[in-house]
Amino acid sequence: MNAVQTYRYLQPSALRPAGLDLQTCGGPAANPRFFTGFLTTPAAAAAGLLAVAEVARTRYHQPVSPASLDPVVTGSRDRLRFESFSGCCGVYARMDVVPAGFDGEIVGHGTTNVDVNTPLREALARVAGIEPLHVAVGPDDLTVSTMDGAVVEKKVPLPGRWLRGFAEVHVLTAAFEPRAEIPAAEAAAFLRRLPGGTDRTVLWAVPAGRTLRLTSRPVPGAVCLAGAGRLAALRGLLRHARTLRVYGPPVRAGSPAVPSTWELGTGALRLSLTLSPEPYRGFSGEGAALLALAGDEVVDDAELVTALLSWDPTIDVAALADAAGLSDDRVRAALAQLGTAGRVGYDVAEGGYFHRVMPYDAGRAERDNPRLVGARALVERGAVDWADGHATVRSGTEAYRVRRLPDGAYTCTCRWWGRHQGQRGPCKHALAASMATAPVEVGA
Repeated sequence: MNAVQTYRYLQPSALRPAGLDLQTCGGPAANPRFFTGFLTTPAAAAAGLLAVAEVARTRYHQPVSPASLDPVVTGSRDRLRFESFSGCCGVYARMDVVPAGFDGEIVGHGTTNVDVNTPLREALARVAGIEPLHVAVGPDDLTVSTMDGAVVEKKVPLPGRWLRGFAEVHVLTAAFEPRAEIPAAEAAAFLRRLPGGTDRTVLWAVPAGRTLRLTSRPVPGAVCLAGAGRLAALRGLLRHARTLRVYGPPVRAGSPAVPSTWELGTGALRLSLTLSPEPYRGFSGEGAALLALAGDEVVDDAELVTALLSWDPTIDVAALADAAGLSDDRVRAALAQLGTAGRVGYDVAEGGYFHRVMPYDAGRAERDNPRLVGARALVERGAVDWADGHATVRSGTEAYRVRRLPDGAYTCTCRWWGRHQGQRGPCKHALAASMATAPVEVGA
């Protein structure tokens, strides 16, 4: 389902004689200015923004016409973040401009949609050398937003898949660890060796000295690379990069395909691509956030955490837990709930969550998730019975057995779980069982 939001731009984004003028929409006030100043590495910043915009208009699985969706920009104290999902929702792109990357002041904070149109993409492609690049995120004068000024109204269909994708990516990447770091020259050679186009092979990258070697099977320390052609958006920034860092969850021999993050760093900015476990899988269907959303207390916890959030570059979970009087696990579950509204993300480089605001309520993705909706319906009908360490869940004319494993995961005898083996989150029967037995947390 698409959520059609109406955005107002004072004028199209453009590269003007004074610099890059990015028009935004929405935020704490109508058409606010989050930032004004110069980007210290203009050619690199232009290449990074082009990469984020290119991902937003690309469908890597069954490529068709450009998606033409606008990236999201967040101004947060000492950095700017530009984010997008691919049209198929299987690639998440983000460019973080850190303090060394700009000479100016972030005078406000907030999150909004950014208009990156065809003329602007062409103008960014022409940025080269040390030409100054000035960025005004929003107009200079809010008074021009009245009827006396020129207003461009644009309706942007923002897919519900993007919202669910934001919720899933931050839960998945929170379990990532740094796996490799290689110099830019070796990174360029590695990327040139990769299969291109729509190749759907699942490969694994293993650290090997100053580079990475590819293998067809997972081993401890390896990083999954599914659909290597999806890393093509990194190539435009390679000539400006210093390092390629790779992140992923722990794997072992025989592990299934998992997501991964590939990040180029220049010192002034970071461009990262997070890939879904397989090219045909969008992040919106991964189900990683479902168990965190199933608890009875999570909505109340999310409201409390919301009141304590600030626009710090990263969110300190332990400090937030102390301030809220909650356990770290309950704070993480609350952040997962806020992620369903796009209010938090996760930065693998910083190892912490960050704050953003989007025009959705915290229950939007939960209401739109069929597994969670189905699980709540089962609980309301009294379809869950726990006995002897397992639950029997009655759905229609069938009865399914659900068991909780020592690591907190669930197994089920249903066909859906048998097909995915827990790799795409819990089924609705397991979710219903978790809701019916919400554990009481001692000391919470």
